[in-house]
Amino acid sequence: MGAHIRAGDLDIWAEQVGEGPDVLLIAGAGDPVEVWQFQFDGLADRYRLTAFDNRGVGRTRMPEGPVTVEAMADDAAGVLDALGIPSAHVAGYSGGSVIAQELALRHPGRVLSLVMQSTWAAMDSYYRSWVRFVQWLVDAAPSPRAFLEGFYLDIYTPRAYEDGTVAGLIDDVLAFPHQQSAEDLKSFLDPLPGHDTTDRLPRITVPTLVLSGGADPGARPALGRVVAEAIPGALFEVQEGQSHQPFQEIPEAWNARAHAFWQDVEAGSVVTPRPRTAGALTP
Repeated sequence: MGAHIRAGDLDIWAEQVGEGPDVLLIAGAGDPVEVWQFQFDGLADRYRLTAFDNRGVGRTRMPEGPVTVEAMADDAAGVLDALGIPSAHVAGYSGGSVIAQELALRHPGRVLSLVMQSTWAAMDSYYRSWVRFVQWLVDAAPSPRAFLEGFYLDIYTPRAYEDGTVAGLIDDVLAFPHQQSAEDLKSFLDPLPGHDTTDRLPRITVPTLVLSGGADPGARPALGRVVAEAIPGALFEVQEGQSHQPFQEIPEAWNARAHAFWQDVEAGSVVTPRPRTAGALTP
């Protein structure tokens, strides 16, 4: 069961399950805690998992003023504070992975390791155009279902459309009682095209695993590789045939990879080199 917790000036909805080392899960645009259900089901026997609704998502209201990635990273730190968690392994995908980057940069002592799915340091022209298209589509689509059917084309594989996975996900989203407004979705997306961590990523010193779907048309492997090459000692893996959210499409495989990484981190077998300066990056 979840509850609202006070994080800074915001009441944030958070849920926690399981026992073991702490893991903080950070979702991407528009997705509430429920997006992590496969991880709750598959990993709670080994970890204490905490997930929360980002500002403007689900049961967390959108405060006044512009949204920034930095503010959302501070929200994540506030969740840890409110729940008395000194530090945690952090996993995030898409916009949540960028929040995770900022969390590690702004609150380095709170992050034990990073797993970043479908991430980037700076969007390229193609990806920026896609985000602007989504912001337009949310107003132009003839119905909420039509919006999701279009939006998910760049999120899930054709396989997930054909086998009914996407149809089921859309049914669940439309039945969810805490719908995100179009304005709140656009506000969440607003800062992402201009956000850039490229020059600061070498300051991250925790063990890091970067995962990129080989069939992801937006957060393509080339963008994820930039992140991995900038963070000292980071691991980079391409998930062949997968798109933006394989933690939902192939949850058993995704959970197994995250678990193996966290076990290596807990055992101290993941070596983290000393931080580099931006000028020392591999071309």
